[in-house]
Amino acid sequence: MRFQVDRGLFADAVAWSARTLPARPSMPVLGGLLIEAMDELRIASFDYEVSASASIDATIAETGRALVSGRLLAEISRNLPAQPVDVELDGSRLVIACGASRFTLPLLPIEEYPNLPPLPTLAGTIGADLFATAVSQVVVAAGRDDTLPVLTGVRMEIDRDVMTLAATDRYRLAVRDFHWQPARGDLTAAALIPARTLGEVAKALTTGAEVTIFLSTESTSNENLIGFSGRGTSGERQTTTRLIDGEYVKYRSLLPAEAAATAQVATAALIEAVRRVSLVAPRTSPVRLTFNPDRLTLEAGTGDDAQASEWIDARFESSTGDDEFVIAFNPAYLLDGLGAVESETTTLSFTSPNKPAVLRAGKDADTSADAGSDDYRYLLMPVRLGG
Repeated sequence: MRFQVDRGLFADAVAWSARTLPARPSMPVLGGLLIEAMDELRIASFDYEVSASASIDATIAETGRALVSGRLLAEISRNLPAQPVDVELDGSRLVIACGASRFTLPLLPIEEYPNLPPLPTLAGTIGADLFATAVSQVVVAAGRDDTLPVLTGVRMEIDRDVMTLAATDRYRLAVRDFHWQPARGDLTAAALIPARTLGEVAKALTTGAEVTIFLSTESTSNENLIGFSGRGTSGERQTTTRLIDGEYVKYRSLLPAEAAATAQVATAALIEAVRRVSLVAPRTSPVRLTFNPDRLTLEAGTGDDAQASEWIDARFESSTGDDEFVIAFNPAYLLDGLGAVESETTTLSFTSPNKPAVLRAGKDADTSADAGSDDYRYLLMPVRLGG
């Protein structure tokens, strides 16, 4: 094997494939990166859970395959000078030369490396920017407790040309509906995808116009995999990940069908106010929100501790006729939801101070649970206030 490749393309392709390498591989070969120089140069990784591969243009003098330490190759490629990279096999070592720099890496036993899984069945395509936005809106609500693996995933539901993404960690719930282009007009499916992997994929596949999704809906050997492909900065990228087994929360029943009160607040002003007021709040302390017909007052801190308050303009309406409504939230969770709202105004809907509130975009956003096919909802549990 011998080839020459652009340093930037090489470093980017290695970084994409190395991102999934396990910190403590169960087998030494699973910490390796597979380099294949055939019609094009492909760099890939696979640890039986997640696979990733990047294909880039290169001048290939001799075809071949090699397996080397992935983390070491990533460090080397990231620090090479801005000159063409020459790579070749020399017996049991891989030689990397770039300008005046030269590295020799020992090979890992390629015969022990598992075959990369093929992509499952084509499911459809979605605009890369829309996909990245929708994923970023929901992954913030996914759990991080590995003892509850189901909650560390994002639920993907496909109902013909509408896709829904949902995630919850029991304290908040994020749901996004949007249109996409299914491969079949009658396609319906559901999958539970590891949130961390989905978030990384959505951020990386933004160079091209579309992201292609592959999902097995039949009983095949790939029935527990989902795949994604699209353009990255270095060329074509693909990844697969094993789906999470288990029954997901029946989250739709958590979304209130109606609201007793609503408020409209400028999104940017509310974000800045929450950030300032929460400066005096210890990590687990809430920020209190008091709504009046034309004002929202935010407060944090009690007793002898540091305290802060700030008010901003707001429009508050209550079906019960109350002129005041008080509720408290974890400020970090509240900021996560506000940061995902893509409009100048955020609508907050309430049923009671002790029941979840719903954040969504738009001054006139519909507060019903089935508001439409291009919609974002962030349901947030309040913090119970003493007294």
